[in-house]
Amino acid sequence: MKKLILRSIFVILVLCGLMGYAAVNSPASASDCAIATHSVPISNGTLSYNQVGTGQPILLLHGLFASKEQWDSMMCQLSKAGYRAIAPDLPGYGNSTGFATRDYALENQVELLHQLTNQLGIRSFDVAGSSMGGAIATLYSQRYPQQVRSLAFIGAPLGAIDWAASVRNSILDGINPFIPITKEQFDLEISLLFVTPPTIPDTVKTERVNDYNTRNRHYQQIWDIVNLYDKVLCQRRSTQLPTLAIWGTEDKIYDISGAERLQRCIPESQTVRLPKAGHLLLMENSEEATADYLKFLVGLQKLVW
Repeated sequence: MKKLILRSIFVILVLCGLMGYAAVNSPASASDCAIATHSVPISNGTLSYNQVGTGQPILLLHGLFASKEQWDSMMCQLSKAGYRAIAPDLPGYGNSTGFATRDYALENQVELLHQLTNQLGIRSFDVAGSSMGGAIATLYSQRYPQQVRSLAFIGAPLGAIDWAASVRNSILDGINPFIPITKEQFDLEISLLFVTPPTIPDTVKTERVNDYNTRNRHYQQIWDIVNLYDKVLCQRRSTQLPTLAIWGTEDKIYDISGAERLQRCIPESQTVRLPKAGHLLLMENSEEATADYLKFLVGLQKLVW
């Protein structure tokens, strides 16, 4: 029961961190997992990132309108297994500030992240992404294949399949569930992201909705840019890297049928269909997802690198 309560609190705190609030006193920070936050100048902006652990580096990339705190639970598990986990706020997201609108283009995200890895002195790493982060991870691996050891999608990636019917129907009704402008629309977004939606205080909902209304044009611009990449994983040359896809069977953002299409687009990939998991399985199913990812990483040790 204590573990369940801590997990519920953790989900809420991470959501708050994701949405512009500090994820203070979460179980991850209260345990022996000491996640450290750093910032570095990148191009004309400042990029913030979390880091924990030592060993083989793993770069973890979050999704649209999200933040690095989504990875906290997985980062702690990966560091315990002997890896150095690094999760940046992607340029323009979270606490990474000072970036121009064009920097949201996924190719430009890749170049800015390349600057980050160079500054950190990382010559070889594994990269994993959630949703939009999966597409960015793929583009990075194609642009800098000599630097990337493996590619993983922790949850369905952007760029393999169209939006699921639940998202398409909302948009046809005039509601963008990713840019909610009422508390009811915010509840819709959460219900699409999670299999079992966490309880979120009304004060948090109100602050988030107010932000989406105040900066609505900004969010719409980013949405438009990212949607230019809705077929990117199948339009470009297939990556030759060892690739893992963990796809939630109950994902309401990208239907599980997309796993078969991804397999055709990246024939070398391994696919895990995670039961009772939705889109943000990195948060809601972090233990299962990490276990599957670690099995994949251990298998890499048998390959000649």
